Amino acid sequence: MTLISVHEARERILSHFDPVETTQLPLAQAAGRVLAADIRAADDLPPFDNSSMDGFAVIAADLADAAANTPRTLRVVDDIPAGHAPAIEIKPGQAARIMTGAPLPAGADAVVPVEETDFNDRSPGTPLPEYVQIFKPPPVGANIRKQGSDVRAGQSMLTAGHMLRPQDVGMLAMLGVALAPVYRRPRIALLSSGDELIPVEAPLSPGKIRDANSYTLAALIEESGSDVIRLGVAADQRESVQALLDQAVEQRADLILSSAGVSVGAFDFVKDVVEAHGSLNFWRVNMRPGKPLTFGEYRGVRFIGLPGNPVSAFVGFTVFVRPALEKMSGRTPLDPPRVRVRLSEPIRSDGRESYLRAIVSKEGGALTARLTGHQGSGNLLSLVQANALLILRAGVKFLAPGEEVDAWMLE
Repeated sequence: MTLISVHEARERILSHFDPVETTQLPLAQAAGRVLAADIRAADDLPPFDNSSMDGFAVIAADLADAAANTPRTLRVVDDIPAGHAPAIEIKPGQAARIMTGAPLPAGADAVVPVEETDFNDRSPGTPLPEYVQIFKPPPVGANIRKQGSDVRAGQSMLTAGHMLRPQDVGMLAMLGVALAPVYRRPRIALLSSGDELIPVEAPLSPGKIRDANSYTLAALIEESGSDVIRLGVAADQRESVQALLDQAVEQRADLILSSAGVSVGAFDFVKDVVEAHGSLNFWRVNMRPGKPLTFGEYRGVRFIGLPGNPVSAFVGFTVFVRPALEKMSGRTPLDPPRVRVRLSEPIRSDGRESYLRAIVSKEGGALTARLTGHQGSGNLLSLVQANALLILRAGVKFLAPGEEVDAWMLE
């Protein structure tokens, strides 16, 4: 089968995925979820004119000639704490003590801070003064937050496809949105394949390695906003592979993701089992690392098979799986942040589109990149040390120091 390009593979994969169903979540559970509907404000914010500080609500015209040596005296006729409606209308020559956030009383058109008055006793429980002297004339509207100055009723606030951040949840609370319309989290069934794999807590023995991919991929799935169905490790037997794939179907997975078992080895059965009970769209991509990538469906459930080498699995997830999960979650698929970097050393490749582990740093005002050692697809340490993947286009086999390439930033 002919190798297909990374671009074509990605487009084929994405064309087979749609957003999952939507649900209504209590607002307290909505952070990190993706909005499934646009949100418009039902009310003005603030919902009423209110004071932006502790002080006295006044009529500005009463204080036009107030000064430090000629203060103006006003009769205090009301006390307005936050959360309480004013009891009376302010008339000429009058003032009302008002707290931050409290509604502005009718008749008043400015708030004078306590610092600009002779009211110096501000301890809790201080009784209302009969009169207050004011030493500075306020302009009309001083220290008043006008109704609707932040948000107008009917205004568009958040759009579908937006992942809710803590500040967004706070805004929804201010808008009275008790149930947030969001996409449910996609369910991803994850399995590893291979007789050589043992649990992380097991001691090593000849021919055995610990199953690292299930931990790396599960963390990537959860970081992408999806839930993981952990199926475990399939033995190198058709029956074992099929049993785990059938579990994924029974547990109503939206996607089955496997690592290993999709190459051409005598004991790589995953691809064969998928073909026997479903179909394959493609299974080899013109990329390094990660050529033996498989995409298809098993008993009606989408299937992506990643290579078994740890770096290949990570790169394959970043290039192909993460965008699919984002689309299922209701988001627009996006690549990691991309920057242009200058090479500090020569780089060689085999002509496939390559994703090379590197450290990008700023030197002399420019971003420079160097590889993190040898680029073997089993060398996970080089990925741990990297903060970027350098992208070499298909057909490029050599780049000299000083040449520039694109880099995906991993941090």
